[in-house]
Amino acid sequence: MVQSKAEDVDAYLAEVPEERREALGRLRALCRAELSGFREVMAYGMPAYERDGTAEIAFASQKQYISFYLMRSDVREAFEERLAGQDMGKGCLRFRKPELIDFDLVRDLLKATAAGPGQVC
Repeated sequence: MVQSKAEDVDAYLAEVPEERREALGRLRALCRAELSGFREVMAYGMPAYERDGTAEIAFASQKQYISFYLMRSDVREAFEERLAGQDMGKGCLRFRKPELIDFDLVRDLLKATAAGPGQVC
């Protein structure tokens, strides 16, 4: 998906490929459940979750995969062992198929992010 021009997350989810909609909706539900005090926004054409005006989490439907952006370097370092086997870029987890998303890992990353502020890369 090219960068979305959707004005809100509902509109974003309505335009993603059908085979990814359920998984992306589940990511959204996890973010909303675990990131209390965060604000859901559209940033850089994708759903993002901000604390004090700074995005710390985001997700997106890319052409070849679903991305989960973890912009907190301290959380990435704390989960280094669990992230070792994942397809990971500098700040994102890439899931080539919706059924490969490790929702337990995502939940734990969200909980760690919500626990307190930290350095955003």
